[in-house]
Amino acid sequence: MPKAFVPLAGVPLLGHALRGVLASPDVREVVLVVPAGHRSQTEAIVAEVDAGRSPGAPAPSPPASVSSVSSVASVASVASVADAATVTVVDGGAERGDSVAAGLRALGDRVNVVLVHDAARCLTPPEVFARVVAAVRAGHPAVVPGTPVVDTVKQVDADGFVVATPDRSGLRAVQTPQGFDRAVLERAHADAAASGHGATTDDAGLVERLGERVLVVDGHPWALKVTTPADLEAAARILAG
Repeated sequence: MPKAFVPLAGVPLLGHALRGVLASPDVREVVLVVPAGHRSQTEAIVAEVDAGRSPGAPAPSPPASVSSVSSVASVASVASVADAATVTVVDGGAERGDSVAAGLRALGDRVNVVLVHDAARCLTPPEVFARVVAAVRAGHPAVVPGTPVVDTVKQVDADGFVVATPDRSGLRAVQTPQGFDRAVLERAHADAAASGHGATTDDAGLVERLGERVLVVDGHPWALKVTTPADLEAAARILAG
């Protein structure tokens, strides 16, 4: 099962994420890029969220400050800042880059600020969305939220021996949504496809390859990535307050 459809308190991660992103005032258009075989399931979740009901089994409503949208691995989600609030579901591709590219193609012509977000980070608070959008609108072509790294990080070689200990004061654990000037993101994906670097877990990394600077703004502990059972338990505790 793709992570976007894993239940959290009886509701798919995608349901929590979509409900949150639609509550973010800056977001006016959402494109959900889903893997083959999950389109009807996604459309049902969208319909229930749009109707103001919790997708899936009854569950407690999340805190008012919880907000996010959807995407993970081949399930990429592109949210855009435009004029009209819409939600569109499209099929994804073999790689994350293919899925993001499909989402970009589905956006309206007037969209110029794009957010790429993961359903696995379904509890990202609305202030993170706001910070990312504000920074892109201020002229930064690529913006990512991040939190300081609290653990000491060791770089090791192929045999497991330490070769370096980076200064953690300059390290950030990057989260989503990642925000971009649309033209820059499209150029980054085109360049990656042409050079064979399309397989990536981080769209900002593609923009870095263009020589563009990527700004890091403050993230939030709630924007954790739900990947393991322990992550799911942590997210459930956040929802429970």
